[in-house]
Amino acid sequence: MGHGGTRLLPPGTRDFPSSGGQDACLTSESGRFPAAALSDGLTGSAMQKQFVRHLEAALLAIGLTFLAIFVAFRIHGSVSSRAALRKFAVLESRASATIATAASPSRRGPDFGLWSEKRIAAYRESLAITSEGPIAVLTIRKLALKVPVFEGTEELILNKGVGRIIGTARPGGSGNIGIAGHRDGFFRCLKDIHIGDEIELATPGQKISYAVDAIEAVDPENVGVLRPRARPALTLVTCYPFYYIGSAPHRYIVHASIAQSELTNGVMKPSSETKIANK
Repeated sequence: MGHGGTRLLPPGTRDFPSSGGQDACLTSESGRFPAAALSDGLTGSAMQKQFVRHLEAALLAIGLTFLAIFVAFRIHGSVSSRAALRKFAVLESRASATIATAASPSRRGPDFGLWSEKRIAAYRESLAITSEGPIAVLTIRKLALKVPVFEGTEELILNKGVGRIIGTARPGGSGNIGIAGHRDGFFRCLKDIHIGDEIELATPGQKISYAVDAIEAVDPENVGVLRPRARPALTLVTCYPFYYIGSAPHRYIVHASIAQSELTNGVMKPSSETKIANK
């Protein structure tokens, strides 16, 4: 404080009017700033916090929406396969009550645990498209697989089941039955199959068991894996490697021969269900 009430200020600073007997300036290491500037800074900070809160709420809402959609898809996902199995069960019931019970549709539907998101979406899209019923049902109990078999290997067919490869034997007949499925869909579980595992193929009026006797990976051009074998056989085909990103370069082949118990003197014996169906 100088003479006559005059304030002495450090060099390089400016004096600002006082209000209510208090200094209206705050001093920092870099100088003196008006209180109004501090008020503006606090207002900006509050606006930033409010923006962050709104952003968090929006992201939470989006996340909950996607979760709801995913849950809805999971619930709705198995409708087509289950419908196909029901059609097959109706055909079976006309031929044999025993077979109809054995091939009745799964209450749980497909297990999507190993499926890719792309394949799940394609499966759901196929639900709205009607088609012919299945010609058979393929069951591998050890892998908890039960899937309808349709005619052909078009994309729509393989999205909702597996398909008989045209040109191979038909289910229920002799020869080599070729069945294809997607590696990121119904046939993803084939990665866990082993020699000796049982595969069951049921048609209206007949149920035949096969035993896995060979597993191999081949080039896509190798169609020799579908040739007839020494005795009635079943060949499952899917792309390989199972988790390859993009178009898989190989094919995973599971060979299975008809169980010895199904043969009489080396020839497939007719089942009791077949006799009933032919009456």
